[in-house]
Amino acid sequence: MAHNTTLGKLGEQAAEAHLIAHGYQILERNYRYRRAEVDLIVLKETTLVFIEVKTRSTHQYGFPEEAVSSKKEVMLQLAADYYIEQHQWQYEVRFDVISVLWHQDRPEILHIEDAFH
Repeated sequence: MAHNTTLGKLGEQAAEAHLIAHGYQILERNYRYRRAEVDLIVLKETTLVFIEVKTRSTHQYGFPEEAVSSKKEVMLQLAADYYIEQHQWQYEVRFDVISVLWHQDRPEILHIEDAFH
């Protein structure tokens, strides 16, 4: 379990670095509302983006992005709705998934924009 936690944190750090390099502003990390958690909440111009990061060390059990369940989508929406209401956000909103696969101590990143539509 410790390996998975460490790998997950490394994946989130790699995703964050990727986003910053592509002009995103990090607003929140590991944002929690009730039982829901959003890995990253970022801003790109006038679009608020809620991001789920999935990290794997191998494709053996499928691609990382395939691990985002419909239940997780519902939980992300719940947390996003609360965040949007609390911050009175009135512009564009998007849900992305960042898939991180570790190869030889190097992350391979796939950024899937608007992943739930």
